[in-house]
Amino acid sequence: MKIVVALGGNALGNSVSEQQEIVESTVVPIVDLMEEGHDLVLAHGNGPQVGMIKLAMDTAEKALGKEGVPITECGAMSQGYIGYHLQRFLRDELTRRNIDKEVVTIVTEVLVDSEDPAFKSPKKPIGSFYTKEEADKLVEAGYPVMEDAGRGYRIVVASPLPQQIVQIKTIKNLVNAGELVITVGGGGIPVAKENGKTVGKLAVIDKDFASAKLADQIDADLLMILTAVEKAAINFGKPNQADISEMTYDEAQKYIDSGEFAPGSMLPKIRAAMDFVKNNPDKKALITSLEKAKEGFRGETGTWLRYQ
Repeated sequence: MKIVVALGGNALGNSVSEQQEIVESTVVPIVDLMEEGHDLVLAHGNGPQVGMIKLAMDTAEKALGKEGVPITECGAMSQGYIGYHLQRFLRDELTRRNIDKEVVTIVTEVLVDSEDPAFKSPKKPIGSFYTKEEADKLVEAGYPVMEDAGRGYRIVVASPLPQQIVQIKTIKNLVNAGELVITVGGGGIPVAKENGKTVGKLAVIDKDFASAKLADQIDADLLMILTAVEKAAINFGKPNQADISEMTYDEAQKYIDSGEFAPGSMLPKIRAAMDFVKNNPDKKALITSLEKAKEGFRGETGTWLRYQ
């Protein structure tokens, strides 16, 4: 089975050393699935990481008086160092189990529409969480900020929908050759075609939507979105919280219409899963925690979404 696995950026830690420690254990359930004979393609988030890089670059800009680094370049940097950690520990785990596969990270561009309405209404959270007082100061400094699922305040940027993965031919060739590919990191670097040229766009593509696009374009059998919780739920965080084991596209839409899923948290995962099954009605998507990936794949846990 060909599986696209989307790892959450928040699950990868908040520093380089913390990320290395987490990634070393993260790769175990991924290789478990590969050991069972499945072909995996990895995507990952980069919200905290790209935020840290941007903060570091902004600090250097102020200290040295040099030209600043746009969020697109920060995204490319995050793809490189997150991919480096993932591929290093994946390769070691594969070698330990005598699985002969190469692991490669692709610095991936994703085409977006310059006229996407998202550019007029930035809503994608990136970087660290701030208190209300800190957020007010950021607003005064000109940064758009929004509250994120009850966890604090974060800077937000535009999040256009992915139209096409630029390096898709290379990705397909590597996947068909049986190699493990890490791609569309952080949703991919957003680019657009303008006047015959490829230009970077100041935005962040949601990695769940990019992962769904990837799964669609490589004809994956399953989209697996790994997050911090074992199952999606209605009435989340309330005494009457109820976990969801399975739902159809229409049922998911009804939950969205009633405001059940947080915009900065579960909502994009549900929408991405819906996009995948809508375009592939004979396939399913799974949302579960990294720790329960193997059990989820076996149907023992997680939230499964199907078209009908």
